[in-house]
Amino acid sequence: MKRFLQQAGIRTQREQLELGNPIWFVNYSILKRYFYAFLAFAVATFLRWILMPLNGGFEFITYYPTVLIVAILFGAGPGLMTVIFSIVAANYFFMPPQYLLKWTPAQITPMAIFGFSGLLISILTHRTYRYAMESQKDQKRLQVIYDASPDAILIIDAKGKIIRANHQVTTLFGYSNEEVIGEVCEILMPQRFREGHPNLRDQYRAAPVVREMGHGMITRALCKDGHELDVEVSLSPIQTDEGWFVACAIRDITARKRAEAKIEELAFYDQLTGLPNRTLFMDRLNQTMHAAARNDQHGAVLFIDLDNFKTLNDTLGHDVGDELLKQIAGKLRAFVSEDGTVARLGGDEFVVVLAHLSGNQHEAAIETEAIAKNIVDTISDNYQLGDCTHRSSASIGITLFKGKDVPLESLLKQADLTMYRAKSSGRNTVRFFDPAMETAVNQRVALEADIRQALQSQQFLLHYQVQIVGDQELIGAEVLLRWQHPQRGLVQPGDFIPMAEETGLILPLGLWVLETACQQLALWARHPTTAHLTLAVNVSALQIKQHQFVDQVLEVLERTGANPQRLKLELTESLLVDDIEDIIQKMVALKAKGVGFSLDDFGTGYSSLTYLKRLPLDQLKIDRSFVQDVLIDPNDAAIAKTIVALADKLGFTVIAEGVETKEQKEFLIDNACYTFQGFLFGRPLPLKEFEVFIKRFQTPVDQTKHDDSKDNNFRENAEE
Repeated sequence: MKRFLQQAGIRTQREQLELGNPIWFVNYSILKRYFYAFLAFAVATFLRWILMPLNGGFEFITYYPTVLIVAILFGAGPGLMTVIFSIVAANYFFMPPQYLLKWTPAQITPMAIFGFSGLLISILTHRTYRYAMESQKDQKRLQVIYDASPDAILIIDAKGKIIRANHQVTTLFGYSNEEVIGEVCEILMPQRFREGHPNLRDQYRAAPVVREMGHGMITRALCKDGHELDVEVSLSPIQTDEGWFVACAIRDITARKRAEAKIEELAFYDQLTGLPNRTLFMDRLNQTMHAAARNDQHGAVLFIDLDNFKTLNDTLGHDVGDELLKQIAGKLRAFVSEDGTVARLGGDEFVVVLAHLSGNQHEAAIETEAIAKNIVDTISDNYQLGDCTHRSSASIGITLFKGKDVPLESLLKQADLTMYRAKSSGRNTVRFFDPAMETAVNQRVALEADIRQALQSQQFLLHYQVQIVGDQELIGAEVLLRWQHPQRGLVQPGDFIPMAEETGLILPLGLWVLETACQQLALWARHPTTAHLTLAVNVSALQIKQHQFVDQVLEVLERTGANPQRLKLELTESLLVDDIEDIIQKMVALKAKGVGFSLDDFGTGYSSLTYLKRLPLDQLKIDRSFVQDVLIDPNDAAIAKTIVALADKLGFTVIAEGVETKEQKEFLIDNACYTFQGFLFGRPLPLKEFEVFIKRFQTPVDQTKHDDSKDNNFRENAEE
């Protein structure tokens, strides 16, 4: 564009219309123009040769009028002046010889000068014509470029006057070319920008730089009808012989700005409530923490969670839940000043940041607590959600901060932990963060990481605690999980099983226990002294609730070659609380393959006798808590007797765990319980020590026979 402008010169469209084109600038091809010149020259020469004898040598009497007439006839179209000078010049170079020889030098000299002058003028006229034609082509080419551009293009002179505009100016601003050409460029600017623009224009002229589209200036432009547009302006300075100019391209970016605003909304705002999302919240929290450090003030983070929101979603649907969230968001906005923030992190979790609290921690806590309680009272209200009315409440966890001593994520985690403490305290309340809570959580996180590492490093092992009938008859053992920690030593299951169940790590851990126990049963089956032994394996609630639990157990039995009749799965009463029908189906499927079941810790849970009679159990296990005080607490003694009697009526065997004294054992035998497990008979031992322990029991016992007859023998002995 700049090259075209410099080559063609810069004239306004109006000036070109007023100036017009001289006759020698008519757009004919050079070939056509010289054809007419040659034709005119031939006719004039022919007439000259005929008329010269009649003129007596004074050819100008007839020749020059002839030349003029011929030139007008043949040259008016292609270019009058070019044809005339071409003929005159050629006349003196193509003089008939009979006349040229008669002339003296005095006659030839002026004729030659005139002839050379005519030739020179012809050449110059031709160059001028060619330059003018090229200029016209450049002007047209430039106009095509102007009009083809999707941007509005203006050419502005040093005084800000618009001297050229393309058709996009009309499309974009509503002005025609005639309306803007000759006007100052400020006509396209909002009033608030016009006063200072001449100074900016002078500064740009003093230090011009090219501003390409895509890197141009973003501003506002004024249309003819008065509305404003978001535009991007690119500038390109042009220096020509006619002066200094600026090529200005203007692009409408309204759609782009709208798209950017939408992208920002999607990136930084929650689509349901219109509140800032987690990303924007973290940025604002960071700014608030910096401001608190500069001003020596406290700030606070309030983590808000709606009570029983999941129940509302599950019963009335997500649309109703969404409506509640929108109403809650509207209420929370009222508690936040310009410097504060309220955001939705997801689900029913909201967070509020309070700024400019007192520099004194105690006073800041009082301020924050007052606001938090006000929020709780405000949220605790009835909400009209479509056709139903719902009463909601919220639990709030609070943590204070001053500066950036605590990282952002840790600060949010503190408030989150405190919110759960508020929920565990009865809900609809407020709690402040206690550092001891974070310590406990960090320990839990570390424990979870250690368990994962222990699974990978095979740090877990099994101990075996013997199960005895009477005094000397060993029938099997219960496998008990232990953790050989590289730093902490031997870790008892009570220290890590709850965490494994909470995190789901009990699934791979329980599968490992089952596989290891079945492998050991397969090995014992090869030796007569151990082939009769059974192993009891504890099964967690998460394990048996798996859809593939039955297939998983059967696959382990098949892969290891273990006898299903030597495997006994121990279930706790807590398993019977949820989805009892599914559990019964799985037990029946495994029972059909020979796997036995024992109900562990019986009497400590909430099992229903209705369900108990439907369960395909083989054994009830009296919990150690009853056995421990069976001699001194009549209630425990009564419960133990009742369990034995219930097992007898339902056709189950019964085993007492935690037997530590002979007196406890005798009491149980007196009440028809003949199978025991406890320290009186042996502590849990590693595999090698347990195998040494069982060598003194040399008589193999058929466990299936024991189930029917052994307890009867002990009953008879007890009666005697």
